[in-house]
Amino acid sequence: MAGHNKFSKIKHKKAATDKLKAQNFSKVVKLIQIAARKGSTDLAMNPELRLALEKAKEVNMPKDNINRILEKASNTSGQVIMYEGFGLEGVGILIKTYTDNPNRTVADLRHLLSKNGGALGANGSVIWMFEEIIREQEYKVNIPTTISDEAQEKLDNLVGTLEELDDVEEIWTTASV
Repeated sequence: MAGHNKFSKIKHKKAATDKLKAQNFSKVVKLIQIAARKGSTDLAMNPELRLALEKAKEVNMPKDNINRILEKASNTSGQVIMYEGFGLEGVGILIKTYTDNPNRTVADLRHLLSKNGGALGANGSVIWMFEEIIREQEYKVNIPTTISDEAQEKLDNLVGTLEELDDVEEIWTTASV
């Protein structure tokens, strides 16, 4: 009976735990990068970075990885760009990015949106559906779009896929079920 030995069982368990560990590391890396870009890499001056580093320690991220991420984040100069798009059933999507290469970011966003039934919009095509809360740097929906449960599920998948991009910081949608 091929494939039924002890090593196979260990290999499959290890693959599952490694996948989960990689997902946790990716989330923490993104948190550290965003926090380091927003402020200084000094922990006393940047509480958001301190929190991100605590989360890194919780998931047992090696110190070398943390130092490499901090060094890379502090050396890169980037810019915050807001992109607007449309999802299924005309749902407005507002995407806040921090990028050092806008051409790569817009190509990635356009590809993912079109692949998942959406489209990248022009400036001003979606932003009017939101109200900006300046002191919190957030957006609140002014004009909600009612969509079906099936479209909501697909939109959740799209938002999850967009959040996996390194340059994407936050996403807001006008969807309401």
